[in-house]
Amino acid sequence: MDKLVALVTGAGRGIGREIAKTLARDGFFVIVNYAHSSGAADEAVEEIKAEGGDAVSYGCNVSDFKAVENMASDIVKQYGHIDVLVNNAGITRDGLLMAMKEEDFDAVIETNLKGTFNTMRHFSRYMLRSKHGRIINISSISGVMGNAGQANYSASKAGVIGLTKAAAKELGGKGLTVNAVAPGYVDTEMTQALSEKVRESILSTIPMKRGGSVADIANAVSFLASDKAAYITGQVIQVNGGMG
Repeated sequence: MDKLVALVTGAGRGIGREIAKTLARDGFFVIVNYAHSSGAADEAVEEIKAEGGDAVSYGCNVSDFKAVENMASDIVKQYGHIDVLVNNAGITRDGLLMAMKEEDFDAVIETNLKGTFNTMRHFSRYMLRSKHGRIINISSISGVMGNAGQANYSASKAGVIGLTKAAAKELGGKGLTVNAVAPGYVDTEMTQALSEKVRESILSTIPMKRGGSVADIANAVSFLASDKAAYITGQVIQVNGGMG
């Protein structure tokens, strides 16, 4: 394939969908990954194609080490190369630490942190062959500052930052960059479900006095995926309106 190839995990909706659409506008051939339901991912693909871009959907639960290995092999076999990996797939199972169920802690770590490891582990080997690649991991302000009621989520996203920095040191001399984007409060379906009181409380802590948009996050990813960011690696770009 002549176009550069980008994989965005968890790209059926929200931030992931906007990242996929933005990269397609940038000229990438985009693979829209989903875990369970193909409907939202197929809709994202259709939106990309309606704008003149190129995309396909691919089902794979990133927490499954072997399934990710197979996905990496399939993609490179079919398209010849992988140039950009965006680890966006993530879940929440919020609850106070003292009442949190073990399975809720494990599920979040398995998807958010181990899923990021799985994709980096399997896709980086193909990037190393071409001595070029961009890996962009989506962390969170919760991983930077911590957040009450999100011990599992905060731990997973802090882990993503550590994984990013370690991998950047390992892969930097081989032509690969590894960075993280840490969104703050972003207007998505998930945050829209919060009560008005909770949303107002959050907004009061943001110097810019507004929530971020999915486009704000996608634009940061677009920059890191571009040649303009060729000398940036091991960094955490916080897109949070000044929080923290």
